[in-house]
Amino acid sequence: MFNRTLFLSKRYELSHIRSTLLSKRSTPSHFRNMASVVNRPPEKDCTDITPPYTKLTQNLAFVQQKILKDKPLSLAEKILYSHLYDPREYDGGIVRGETYLKLKPDRVAMQDASAQMAILQFMLAGMPTTAVPASIHCDHLIEAFQGANKDVKAAEISNKEIFDFLQSAAEKYGIAFWKPGSGIIHQIVLENYAAPGGLMLGTDSHTPNAGGLGMVAIGVGGADAVDAMADIPWEIKAPKIIGIKLNGSLSKWSSPKDVILNLAGKLTVRGGTGHVLEYFGPGVDTLSCTGMATISNMGAEVGATTTVFPFSNSMYSYLTETRRHTVAEEALKNASYLKADSNVHYDQYIELNLSEIEPHINGPFTPDLSTPISKFAEVVAKNGWKDEVKAGLIGSCTNSSYQDMSRVVSLASQALDKGIQPKGKFFITPGSEQIRATMERDGQTEILEQVGGKILANACGPCIGQWKRTDIKENEENAILTSFNRNFRNRNDNNPNTMNFLASPEIVTTMIFAGKLSFNPMTDALIDKDGEPFKFQSPHGDELPHQGFADGNEDLEPIITVGNSSTKITIPENSSRLQKLEPFSPWHGNEFKELKVLVKVKGKCTTDHISAAGPWLKYKGHLENISNNTLIGALNADNEKINVVKNDLTGKDGNIPEVARYYKENNVPWIIVADHNYGEGSAREHAALQVRYLGCPLIISKSFARIHETNLKKQGVLPLVFKDEKDYELFSGGDIIETVGVVGLEPGKDVIIRVKKHETDKEFEVVTKHTMSKDQIEWFKMGSALNLIANQRF
Repeated sequence: MFNRTLFLSKRYELSHIRSTLLSKRSTPSHFRNMASVVNRPPEKDCTDITPPYTKLTQNLAFVQQKILKDKPLSLAEKILYSHLYDPREYDGGIVRGETYLKLKPDRVAMQDASAQMAILQFMLAGMPTTAVPASIHCDHLIEAFQGANKDVKAAEISNKEIFDFLQSAAEKYGIAFWKPGSGIIHQIVLENYAAPGGLMLGTDSHTPNAGGLGMVAIGVGGADAVDAMADIPWEIKAPKIIGIKLNGSLSKWSSPKDVILNLAGKLTVRGGTGHVLEYFGPGVDTLSCTGMATISNMGAEVGATTTVFPFSNSMYSYLTETRRHTVAEEALKNASYLKADSNVHYDQYIELNLSEIEPHINGPFTPDLSTPISKFAEVVAKNGWKDEVKAGLIGSCTNSSYQDMSRVVSLASQALDKGIQPKGKFFITPGSEQIRATMERDGQTEILEQVGGKILANACGPCIGQWKRTDIKENEENAILTSFNRNFRNRNDNNPNTMNFLASPEIVTTMIFAGKLSFNPMTDALIDKDGEPFKFQSPHGDELPHQGFADGNEDLEPIITVGNSSTKITIPENSSRLQKLEPFSPWHGNEFKELKVLVKVKGKCTTDHISAAGPWLKYKGHLENISNNTLIGALNADNEKINVVKNDLTGKDGNIPEVARYYKENNVPWIIVADHNYGEGSAREHAALQVRYLGCPLIISKSFARIHETNLKKQGVLPLVFKDEKDYELFSGGDIIETVGVVGLEPGKDVIIRVKKHETDKEFEVVTKHTMSKDQIEWFKMGSALNLIANQRF
């Protein structure tokens, strides 16, 4: 954060502030000197990157003075309220957790798996080009197997029709297109598009990664992205704010990853729902920009709407080093906008002393099961896990910065010197071509390969299940350590018995050399090539490369056009992977009757359970085909079986999508009854589209994850929440329900569910609530938000 007195005092000129900022952290181990800054590569065109600070600060002044009566605001509120589509609509005030905000985002980013459905929906909007700058990043459809170059080439062949479709759409609508192998969406955004004080939507749940550069970046479904691209106000309930004060500085073995792993254990996977995580305090100044991005990225694991950090010295330096000095200077001039006001009130307050945070390991199967490394050996023994690490995987969108890699190399170099090799597979995923090329130039790649590491493509790979794994037998119980962000069962390798433990890249690296889950590099020793005990020295590395970032392969630079109306979007006839969308039918205008409970879901049901990734990614652009994976990971509370339900029309058991499709074909609408935090995890809107396509008009749950609840609303599915969560226990698969209150649905008005038990004919009623706004109720009535947009536009 910046010195408040420095900015308020008129005695200081910007030149003095600038030199103060740079000198404060410009040690040889962190930054190049000022001469090298002067000689940096040519500046990027920052026209579409720099937030419109003048307009934003004017909007904020109006809101804060006229509407909020000079109430102190958090940083997140400043950024959100300055992006209100029409601030004059809020003369009645804005209340956190209650008021729906209509916003105008600055930018949209889409990854290739989710971009398919987003583009298919945008095609129905009738727009010649996107209304805001947008980008498509080909990172999800590359399977990790033989190594970087071979895997990219294989993906270009196997996914040709998808890449051709996305590239043609990008050309037609003026969207920047990043080719396969260019990098992971969030790292590319951080390096090229993120800007302090901006507002971005991304069709991926880890879009908040850009919070490391002071941006409010929010993960959404494709339909939300269409709003922004079609110049339709994007709506979100004003989030509550969790203020997290950071004191002290991290110890040598701890990393920014450990901050969020620790916090996940405190907040749990539901603790951030409906909230923004806003960091502040003196500890912020000790963190690198990319370290703050790591923390921001994994805010998604506690359900947070997004995460944001105040503008800091490290942000200024990172912007400059990534050839966006113009953005750095403009942010500096608007520094008071880029931090919270004094005396702001937070809905929750957490204080963390970075000096006291030790390395953590989280898992398995959930990212909030957090254990300090000093206690992890006890946990391994207590649970009877085999004390073995089969594979260590570092990189991904969460931890693939230059600082991450340089600290890992400092450890790998020690092992290399002592003749110690990894005891399992060791995989490294650079986050972008820029990082890969810089690692190679600086000798880091050579060291990692010398110790047996395999460099994977600049892509998501194993983190999202794109991993052709060959080192284990089918369904073999095993443990892997990763620096990824998510570790749900089946996620990485489609093996339900693979336990993924999340940790920092440094801890992953040391533990793969040890080959044991119980190993603690801070206290334990290995045996070197001479039979002598060897202990790792603490890791060290550079925040930014001394020689600047390398350019990398020019062929992987983005394809940028202004839009071409004559371009034909490529969708092959009879494709099994791409399918034009047909609008969903509008609500029939009556109460729902004779709805059958297809399944009562027990326990954790993430979007991975509802719409699996891995081998199913190839069908992301074909709604009919991908619907064959609907809820295949869900646990049926009635029979304790995964993906098995009774077909009440035939009397036979079947898998969930099979029975759902049978009901649809026989005109039997069905519903889901679910446990807490239904739809946790990724932003994939297919989890909403698929149930809608197969005939589900509403879902009743104890609670919903934010993104999934919005995605359901967008597709015309009514998400209802038990007013008394104990009522969940009253339901069973096959029950017949009808509604009272859907006709005349209003914000805040309860909906009554009348239930007839399928086995006893016993009848009862339960009360449910909803969070539908007036506009969202119109989406429901029209059959989807897109139907409403098309109706208004045409």
